[in-house]
Amino acid sequence: MTKVQARYRLTRPLDETLLEAVAGAHGIYGLQRIVLAGAGDAMTVEYDASRLTLKDVDNRLRGLGLPAVRV
Repeated sequence: MTKVQARYRLTRPLDETLLEAVAGAHGIYGLQRIVLAGAGDAMTVEYDASRLTLKDVDNRLRGLGLPAVRV
């Protein structure tokens, strides 16, 4: 397992529905952890690089409807 972290900027605040999407992301194969920044404008995603590429992570987050842009 190769753990890698990627940082994302949120383009809008997370509402209840988007927070549920973040919670659901923990069930996605290869995603290890998502940590929201204290201000709620950014997040860090930890993933297993032996299972997912960075582009895969971007696509999974977009598929969940999360307004995240990698920085």
